[in-house]
Amino acid sequence: MSTHTATLNNPRTINAWAFFDWANSAFALVITSAIFPAYFAAVTNDQVRIFGIEMSNSSLYAYAVSASYLVIAICSPILSGIADYGGRRMFFLKFFTIFGALGCLSLYLFRGMPSLAIGLTGFIVAMIGFAGGLVFYNSFLPQIVTEDRYDRVSARGFSFGYVGSVLLLLVNLWMILNSEKIGFANEGVATRLAFVMVGLWWIGFAQIPFRRLPRDPKDRPKQQLLTKGFKELAKVARIVAQSKDMTRFLGSFFCYSAGVQTAIFLAATFAEKELKFESTELIIIILILQLVAIGGAYFFAKVSDWRGNKFSLMAMLVIWTGICFAANQVYTKTQFYFLAAAVGLVVGGIQSLSRSTYSKLIPEGTKDTTSFFSFYDVLEKTAIIIGTFGFGFIAQVTGSMRMSVLLLAAFFVLGMVILASVKIRHTREV
Repeated sequence: MSTHTATLNNPRTINAWAFFDWANSAFALVITSAIFPAYFAAVTNDQVRIFGIEMSNSSLYAYAVSASYLVIAICSPILSGIADYGGRRMFFLKFFTIFGALGCLSLYLFRGMPSLAIGLTGFIVAMIGFAGGLVFYNSFLPQIVTEDRYDRVSARGFSFGYVGSVLLLLVNLWMILNSEKIGFANEGVATRLAFVMVGLWWIGFAQIPFRRLPRDPKDRPKQQLLTKGFKELAKVARIVAQSKDMTRFLGSFFCYSAGVQTAIFLAATFAEKELKFESTELIIIILILQLVAIGGAYFFAKVSDWRGNKFSLMAMLVIWTGICFAANQVYTKTQFYFLAAAVGLVVGGIQSLSRSTYSKLIPEGTKDTTSFFSFYDVLEKTAIIIGTFGFGFIAQVTGSMRMSVLLLAAFFVLGMVILASVKIRHTREV
């Protein structure tokens, strides 16, 4: 695309935007969920000493995740203000993508305790690249489609992500499970090559949106970007504060995101600790979640088109609450497989519709949307920290994760209560 503007609802532009989800979701699935956590636990000691403090390797991994999100929560609002004022949305999308992909590639050098610093640094860098890029990626949505198509296009992005990440995960699993047959010295080498493949997949497929999404304008100011970026952010903060519906939606989003994101991060841990799932069984759960989520994202986009975003979100929050109470009473692996399918149905839908609903609440005609999405992103990252910490604290105090899932139910109920007072424009796709 030769100019910085794009024709709204252009199919090529929409598919290019969705391909960014295809590109970076491989990191979310392979690195943060399916393969790297198990690899990290396998090649590190049960107890490690960092800066003179002794802790378990699982705690160290959790702290690395928290540190990554903390960096993004601090930097994202500043960078988004600069991106809006200076017209640098694409610049930052490229920067975080390259940054994150290089972090993935560096994980090939992580072989165990002697290279622990490399493993932690590479993982944190990749996490920052992944989370940082999402702010700028999300902000393109109102720039490429009209409001009546937000829900469908948002769902398309998540669906592309689910399909692409599952395809790469299956290739990685085949390579690891057959490592010696196909010429690798051991599973460790094949696993580390999988991390390289994620990095190459991420930066490779990202070239499609880089080439087809609207380019950064060349006529925007280049001086005093930091100062002006803060002013841009302050202006957006005033707009958000003055809009009761936007403020209430963000409050509701914060509450139920604490539940959703905690469930995503800790579902496999719950299955392993409470129901004694093996590694291969955990992979099956992850695949179930991913595949069902594809249909869930599109299904609830259709429900939204029929009855509106608010109805669709409330329906999913009711299902989420039921899932939490059911998880408290699940005692067999078969029951948990059905529960995983239920989670898959609503996890894609609620993430997709949350993004498109927030887009509808942004004042019509807004050209620079990145700062608006930084509020959205920071709330989600903070919710992850609070949700996972609360889950872990209750599990530690009670000695069981079963009581912790009831905390997640409380997050969903509170989200419903706040969402009930939000007015959201109901637009149908034409």
